[in-house]
Amino acid sequence: MTVVSLALNGRHVSADVEPRTHLADFIRDTQNLTGTHLGCEHGVCGACTVLVDGVPVRSCITFAVTCAGASVTTIEGLDDDETGAELRAAFTREHALQCGYCTPGMLISARDVVLRAEAPDEHAIRVAMSGNLCRCTGYVGIVRAIQSVIADRRARGIAAVTGAGRTALGPAGAGHGAVVAASAVQLGSGKTLIAAQAAAPEELADWKPQASFEKSFVVSYPIEKVWNLFSDTAEVASCLPGASLTGDTGARNVTGKMRIKVGPIAADFHGSAVIDREPATKSGTIEGSGRDPRSSSATRGLIRYRLLPQGADATKVELDVGYRLTGPLAQFSRSDLVNDIAGRMIEAFVQNIEARLSGVATNTATELNAGNLIFSVLLARIRAGLRRLFGRENH
Repeated sequence: MTVVSLALNGRHVSADVEPRTHLADFIRDTQNLTGTHLGCEHGVCGACTVLVDGVPVRSCITFAVTCAGASVTTIEGLDDDETGAELRAAFTREHALQCGYCTPGMLISARDVVLRAEAPDEHAIRVAMSGNLCRCTGYVGIVRAIQSVIADRRARGIAAVTGAGRTALGPAGAGHGAVVAASAVQLGSGKTLIAAQAAAPEELADWKPQASFEKSFVVSYPIEKVWNLFSDTAEVASCLPGASLTGDTGARNVTGKMRIKVGPIAADFHGSAVIDREPATKSGTIEGSGRDPRSSSATRGLIRYRLLPQGADATKVELDVGYRLTGPLAQFSRSDLVNDIAGRMIEAFVQNIEARLSGVATNTATELNAGNLIFSVLLARIRAGLRRLFGRENH
C-alpha cells in the first residue's frame, strides 16, 4: 500500500491505496466524490475527465500515485466556479444533456475550451470536444451551449486565456507537464490551429510500439530488380494507397503524408521519416511519425523489411511492422483488426509493386479507405463463422 496525498477541490486529502489504483477510483472510493463517472475505463469516452494542475485528464487511466502533491479538481469542485456555473446554465438552456452520464466530464472539458478559445466556430468546438463521447444528444446542444458561453464572455470583455492559464502541455500531475509550450496550441476564429508539429524521426529513439505484426509476400521478379525498386522511395510510396511524398526523395530524411478515411472521418497524417538501407543484406528500415491536425491523432511507426531470393525469378519480401496510434483514430487500432486490414493493404501494395516491375502504370488510390477494409474484414469473419457453424451442424 502507498499513501497518496494531494489537494482535492481545494482541501488536503490523504489515503492509503494500492500503487495500481487509478485516480478515478481514488476520488470515488476513498473520497466518496461520485460525480466523476467511469465509462469505458480505457481513456476513450471522457466521462471520467477531471482537472489535474488545471489540465483536463482522463482519471480512469491516470495512477493516483503519479498525482501526489498535485491539485485535482472534480465536477464537485466547480460548484462555485464562474465558468462552470455559466456552462451549467447553458447546458440546461440548450438541452445539452439527457441521461447525464457524460455531463461531468463534458463540463470539465468544455470549461477548458471556454477559457482558451477566442471565437471558435462549430467545427473547431467539435474537434476540441472530440475526446468526450455522448450517446444521447447528438452534440448539437452541447456545441451551442459552449459557443454561447464563449460569445457571452467575449461580449463582456473577458478575453481568452492562452493555454487556459497553464504554461505547458504534457503529462499532468504534481506540476510536471512539460512537453509542448501551451502557446503553441490555440483555437482561432475558424479551424483548429496546431503549431506543434509531428516529432522528428530522430526523436523517436526511445518510443515503444503499441502493437506489431509480421507479413510476407512473394513477387515474381529477380531480387536485384525488386531491390532497385525498393531503393526508389518515390516509387515505393506511390504503390501504397493514400501515401505520397512531399520532400526530398533522394535523401535519408523524407517528408510526406498519408490520407486515411474511416467512415465520415478523413485524416491527413503529415510527417517525416528516416530511411536506412543495407545493400549487402538487401534489407532496410523506415522509421517515422505523423500527425493529423484536424483530429489531433498522431502515429509513430517502424518498418523493417528484408528481401530473400526464391530461385532465380522470384523474391520474398518479409515485413516487420511496429506502430503506435493516439487520438480519436486510436479506437480503430485493435491489433487483430489492424493485422487483418494490413493483409488487405499489402495485397493492394503487391499488385502495384508487380505492375511497376512489369512497366505497367498504376492508378493508386489517393486515400486509404480503412472503412471499406474494416467492412471487408468483418464480412470475411462472419462468413468464416457461418461456415464453421453450419459445418458442425452437417456433421
